[in-house]
Amino acid sequence: MTISLWFRRRSFRGRDTKKLQHGFTLLELMVALVVAGTLTIFAVSAYTGVTERARVAAAIGDIGEIHIAIQKFLLNENRGYPENLAELGLDNLIDPWGNPYEYLVVEGLGNNGTVRKDHNLVPVNRRYDIYSMGKDGVTSSPFTSRLGRDDVVLAGDGTYFGKAEDF
Repeated sequence: MTISLWFRRRSFRGRDTKKLQHGFTLLELMVALVVAGTLTIFAVSAYTGVTERARVAAAIGDIGEIHIAIQKFLLNENRGYPENLAELGLDNLIDPWGNPYEYLVVEGLGNNGTVRKDHNLVPVNRRYDIYSMGKDGVTSSPFTSRLGRDDVVLAGDGTYFGKAEDF
């Protein structure tokens, strides 16, 4: 092998090693960051939805517990509905959003006052209302109102437990 041929091969190999890069280009890094950011946004929104559904489920369970306590009270005392949750020993029970549960005896009130009403403005319970004011912590009597839609309620005199907007 002649010296010039050996020199050419050596310089060609040297150029190959210079072309090999160890690292990422700015464009590759930016694409990776965009993909990671997009995945993070989807993960956070999915997590938020899961936690909100868990809070609603916890509120439904608590409302069911209050409903059962009222039924036991009626069986044991046989003198009517309790005036408030304190008579049941549940006055310290708070919903998953940090607000106390609302209880109202509606028997005999008809369509008056703060009785919870469906989309036809008909009372949803004949005996008593139990509900959580939901995520926003405010409520309104009709289920169709903007303030009342996120409430977690007992309706149909105990046949429905869930969000007011789904009733």
